Amino acid sequence: MKTKIITIEGIDGSGKTVQFELLTKKLLELGYTVSTREYPVYSSFFGNQIGGFLSGTAGIKATDIDQKSMALWFALDRFDDFKSYRDGESDFLLINRYVLSNAVYQSIRDADIDKPDIVDWVFELEYDKLGLPRPELNLFFDVDTSCASMNIDKKGFREYVGGNGRDVYESNRSIQQRARQKYLDFSLKFDDIAVISCTKDGSMLTPEAISEKVLLTLRERGLL
Repeated sequence: MKTKIITIEGIDGSGKTVQFELLTKKLLELGYTVSTREYPVYSSFFGNQIGGFLSGTAGIKATDIDQKSMALWFALDRFDDFKSYRDGESDFLLINRYVLSNAVYQSIRDADIDKPDIVDWVFELEYDKLGLPRPELNLFFDVDTSCASMNIDKKGFREYVGGNGRDVYESNRSIQQRARQKYLDFSLKFDDIAVISCTKDGSMLTPEAISEKVLLTLRERGLL
């Protein structure tokens, strides 16, 4: 048996965690076995350093580190965590943020404007050199930035930022806009990215309505 890997992707505040939990629940109700992972793992060696970069408490901010160096921190966090992974131990592995996030966010920061995106470099690093498994499908939850911004402020306390505030990526509206566009651009380039539209007329759809779109997409892709 081969585990089917599905990733949950989107800009900050797009409702990824809610859909991650809903999809886990629905797959279990359908009788599948499900494993889950979320990145970064802020309690790990590499994840703790990433948290410091994102919060600005590490002495240098993530937005000030060069593309490939920052991408490497995220990649090593996953590589370290995946040492415990065994293919076939469950029907599905759901991952909240994975390799695609790295390719997107290290290509759209203010310091990266006018530079080529590093998606191919990130994929080579994580999939080919570090040997991380490729997902069957990346689900991109598409939310306009105004809705996403309101959702960010509802997140509450997060240990890695030391309170209820925003990290350095979440605080930059233009980064979020560029990230959304980069995800959409990549969805035209790679056929393993499915776009799930989560808003209508400027308002968020209900979590259940979005979840139904996800299940329909999985069926259309032959994963259910």
